Amino acid sequence: MHLLVYLPLAVPLLAAAAAWPLAERLPPVSATWLLTGGAVALAAASSAVLGMLALTALVRVPLIEVLGKMSGQVISSGDPASVPVAITAGALLVAAATAAARALWRRAAALLAAERQARGLPGAGQVVVTDDEAADAYTLPGLPCRIVITAGMLRALSGPERRVLLAHERAHAAGLHYLFSTAARLAAAANPLLRPLAAAVGYTMERWADEHASAVTGDRQLAARAIARAALATTAAPPQPAGDAATLGFLGTVRRLAPARRPGPVPRRVAALLRPPPQPRLLLLVAAVAIVMVSGASALEAARDLHALLALARDAGRS
Repeated sequence: MHLLVYLPLAVPLLAAAAAWPLAERLPPVSATWLLTGGAVALAAASSAVLGMLALTALVRVPLIEVLGKMSGQVISSGDPASVPVAITAGALLVAAATAAARALWRRAAALLAAERQARGLPGAGQVVVTDDEAADAYTLPGLPCRIVITAGMLRALSGPERRVLLAHERAHAAGLHYLFSTAARLAAAANPLLRPLAAAVGYTMERWADEHASAVTGDRQLAARAIARAALATTAAPPQPAGDAATLGFLGTVRRLAPARRPGPVPRRVAALLRPPPQPRLLLLVAAVAIVMVSGASALEAARDLHALLALARDAGRS
């Protein structure tokens, strides 16, 4: 195993720094797919590398050497990881697996609760209007997804702005955005360095729905005005929490996740709609994909080297 084995552990730092620039410069659909796929791939690569480093500590245990008929001297001379590094990697892997399992359990529970809530809503249509006076609108995951809009939100918006709201929520439902959010959050749980990517995915999903709404209505300024007016209405009469972290609302779920040093996600979404829609940037997209692929290739190469090292140690141990 060569020193490139550590590359997948360093790439998430670069990805974290690039997450928000990519989210703001790429078209929202492309950015959502890229950031989600990148987060999952980088989490898998870093976890695999931690596992391989931990394995080099395990095979140095005398009992394992004897049972596996391997030469500990060959392993020690051919492996760049010291025993303390390998043990640390094992501890980090256990922590990552535990965090990912807990996040998966919580997310599964939230999605099941959201689906039960969706099934319990009155009527058979996709859109449900409640008599709640607080301004709110959100999409509940389920089969199918249900869209909940409060009477307070409808009163706060004009007729054309309501069409923006409905198109936005339908984009969340049709795009199955809760799956992107789930994947990104699980990746961030497994590797905390990827949390900026998960936050950026939350933002790009909202931008995805914003762009869809502006395309449906044919008026970007109308879409921007609807978001701004809904934000003011929500501030005047804050809604109660929807009940779980799986819902996707008109004003987004990224308010808690966006870095505090940046303007809030709603002002940035409004500003984005007041500009022309973002154009594909092939070079930027290819560069981001290449970085993720390099990380994955490094993990695969490390696995190949580890396999060769263990095979050499077995041959030496049997001779």
